Amino acid sequence: MQSEDTYNYGVIRRAIETIDAADHVLGLEELSGLMDLSPAHFQRKFSTWAGISPQKYQHYLTVGYAKTLLRDKCTTLMTADSVGLSGSGRLHDLFIRWEAMSPGDYAIKGAGLTIYEGWFSSPFGEVIAMGTNRGLCGLGFASEMGRDQARDDLVNRWPLALFEEKPNRLASWVEATFAGKGNVDLHVMGAPLQIKVWEALMRIPSGYVTTYSNIAQSIQNPKAVRAVGTAVGRNPVSFIIPCHRVLRKSGELGGYHWGTPVKRAILAFEGARSKTTQ
Repeated sequence: MQSEDTYNYGVIRRAIETIDAADHVLGLEELSGLMDLSPAHFQRKFSTWAGISPQKYQHYLTVGYAKTLLRDKCTTLMTADSVGLSGSGRLHDLFIRWEAMSPGDYAIKGAGLTIYEGWFSSPFGEVIAMGTNRGLCGLGFASEMGRDQARDDLVNRWPLALFEEKPNRLASWVEATFAGKGNVDLHVMGAPLQIKVWEALMRIPSGYVTTYSNIAQSIQNPKAVRAVGTAVGRNPVSFIIPCHRVLRKSGELGGYHWGTPVKRAILAFEGARSKTTQ
């Protein structure tokens, strides 16, 4: 049975496509009609998800919005007031405890490791979550690629691990992630450069963005922009490690491992929510 969150994201996903196809700002009556929903139903579902009206939300979906973010909300990740990982990262009222496996552990591809998995609903469609006794090690969206491909994508990162379907072992971390409050433990597995890049991503505050070159600068490897882009794309824990907040210098969104529509929806969601909490 389809969850309420999955249904609501489906409405948002259709709205994004409809707004993109239009050559003008759509009023409530017109937009809801194009989606075959009553104005009242559409307004209620949309506002519950985004926190603002469909009309105001359209601003966050325009091509120019990414360029606005890059101009007004771009962080270099080098400032003293960046969200650091010396103690904890913060995502709204979320307390994040980070632990990275050693390069040796990463190299053995999960051998001897038990990874729990489960499916959950989120504001951006269904997610597959994976984790060890120490924390989440994987979180991927299925709305664009489908369940099987999303699961295989994560499983293939640790091909020698033992996988057990035990969503109850992960539920509190996943629920805290999308509620934006509570405690989340991360047990991240990657190569040394990947870990550095993912740590840099954790320093990007919600509602802000950065560029691939800024990340390369922040890890003291300014020529490694291409390698940084690869590491960003290999981020195993989407949303919490916010690879969706990385843009190209041109202001283009760039790619997103779990689908560009998901990236746009997350950025717009964060932009709208940060505006309403200011």
